[in-house]
Amino acid sequence: MKDFIQIHPSDNVQVCLRGEHSGHKMTLCDLSVGEQVIKYGFPIGHVTRDVRRGEYIDHNDIKTNLHGRLDYGAVTLTEAPLPATGSDGTFMGYLRGDGRMGVRNELWIIPTVGCVNGICQQIKNAVEAKGESKRCGIDIRVWEHNFGCSQLSEDHEATRRILRALVHHPNAGGVLVVGLGCENNQLKIFREFCGEVDEERVRFIICQEIEGDEVEVGVRQVEEILTVCAGDKRQPCPLSSLQVGLKCGGSDGFSGITANPLLGRFSDWLTQKHGGVTVLTEVPEMFGAEHLLMARAATPQIKDDIIDLINNFKEYFLSHGEPVGENPSPGNKAGGISTLEEKALGCTQKSGNSAVMGVLQYGERLKDGCRGLHLLCAPGNDLVAATALAAAGCQLVLFTTGRGTPFGCCVPTIKIATNSTLAKVKPHWVDFCAGPLVENETMDTMLPRFVSKVISVASGEMTSSERAGIHGMSIWKNGVTL
Repeated sequence: MKDFIQIHPSDNVQVCLRGEHSGHKMTLCDLSVGEQVIKYGFPIGHVTRDVRRGEYIDHNDIKTNLHGRLDYGAVTLTEAPLPATGSDGTFMGYLRGDGRMGVRNELWIIPTVGCVNGICQQIKNAVEAKGESKRCGIDIRVWEHNFGCSQLSEDHEATRRILRALVHHPNAGGVLVVGLGCENNQLKIFREFCGEVDEERVRFIICQEIEGDEVEVGVRQVEEILTVCAGDKRQPCPLSSLQVGLKCGGSDGFSGITANPLLGRFSDWLTQKHGGVTVLTEVPEMFGAEHLLMARAATPQIKDDIIDLINNFKEYFLSHGEPVGENPSPGNKAGGISTLEEKALGCTQKSGNSAVMGVLQYGERLKDGCRGLHLLCAPGNDLVAATALAAAGCQLVLFTTGRGTPFGCCVPTIKIATNSTLAKVKPHWVDFCAGPLVENETMDTMLPRFVSKVISVASGEMTSSERAGIHGMSIWKNGVTL
């Protein structure tokens, strides 16, 4: 194993691979105050003091170059590989009535408003106490949230879009939607908003309109749905039907060297070879690398959509009086990441080299028949972003981490360690380790192992967070509260 790695020939820093400075940067030349620090072949900020060759530098020595809106007029489109039109591989999944394919067959209880979270949990507990879900071999999930009331305009609509997307998610063999009755997100209107559903599998109840015990009514509804779902069986599904979210959290100096490039290779493999879909989100963590994504837009219109995605999110920060470069986190800094540009250049490695085929707004679902890499509007917060990926239609989320996290969202979340130390000390958090990429393994040998892991999880193998019973969802609150 080498002691250092220079990622790009034009870099003026290298990354330490072992010891107390693991993940941190060492200068390859003298730098005067104000000079640019180059990593991944691009500036990640400028030094705030004179630095000698061979010095370690971190967030205390580097300042971001980021600021507000840009016109990106200098970004020109470059040819990037387009997605394939078909697939010659399969996984074992569940074919749904709308043609979509799920990787789990769960029953989801979805509250229209946070006031009924407790009732939803009581329904789940009562059904499980009777042994009905275990008998059917179906896990019940309650997607608790705190919204659905006291919201206005787009903030309210975003909540409704996320909940509607969960109602239609292919990982749910059945759904019970539970409303209170007096909330802004009125269930009867929400039912119409959901559109066509299989009424055997998707049920709706309003607690205030039930005479007697609403939990008993909910239990009966769930038991009836379970009876239908019990007949669902896994069958071969084309890899082209896989829609996979790309996410990172607790990143470190190895993220852009090991795990994120691995996801990039996987994204290219799934989209270019099999015609599947990958979705990259965390818009604030594109700041500083957005020009690379814009250049790979499949069309001029998609490039314009990416520009709007970036500039509108910058306006979101600026409208609240916050700087656009207020990142990375304390854990990122401890792991060797100094500026948002550095974090972004590592983060966007997850997108590979493929053409960007579309941009999704928050709460928007992938269209039937779409292929290739897409970008999704959502913040960097782990649970908010991963929930948005699930709502977009992703059946799985690939989640890289260097600092470690027990995290799991509302779809199977495969955690990929960026370094071998994390995988050794937290094996119950990690599903796959990309650390050997800087030790003794090549990307060409690791990619097939990783592909096998993803297909196994898609076919039913549980992730570490699933085994631990860790699941969750979170809605992006972006507006006033009444």
